[in-house]
Amino acid sequence: MTATRDHARARRAGALAAMLGVAVFVVAADAVSKTLALDKLPGHQPTRLLGGLVTLALTRNAGAAFGIGTSYTAVIALIALGVIVFIVRTAGRLRSLAWSVALGLLLGGAAGNLGDRLFRSPGPMRGLVVDWINLPHFPWTFNLADSAIVCAAALIAVLSLRDIRIDGTPARRRALPLPDQAP
Repeated sequence: MTATRDHARARRAGALAAMLGVAVFVVAADAVSKTLALDKLPGHQPTRLLGGLVTLALTRNAGAAFGIGTSYTAVIALIALGVIVFIVRTAGRLRSLAWSVALGLLLGGAAGNLGDRLFRSPGPMRGLVVDWINLPHFPWTFNLADSAIVCAAALIAVLSLRDIRIDGTPARRRALPLPDQAP
């Protein structure tokens, strides 16, 4: 019984460490990239990289993803804060490495953009998010935090479609066919 409990504690600790490690990496990479964008991109024409596959151009976004809700910056900040609180409260049930990565990406992305909304001009809860990456045929400019959120959403969708719960167990037990039934 103790070995099982110790194993469960170790799985939970490993899952939490993975989630926090991913989140810290995303927040750090997002902050460094935004600092570089703010330092290097103003006053220049958009910079095309990889034969035009990626364009770097500085923009500021008051809204949510894709510029939606630009007049609701404070509401968007509160939603991001709610997402962060939900993830922190849910983290105690983590046992799955895949869910740890997904929630770490979501936590880091939400925290990165919330940091802009709290600490950038024009002021707390109204700050504009720094966006600087654009892809061809994609009309919106985004940042690394946005990319982490999109990757988290994709991973969460895959985990949900595969019926994997946050503790790593299958969500539903599928009934096995009887021996005389064809699969």
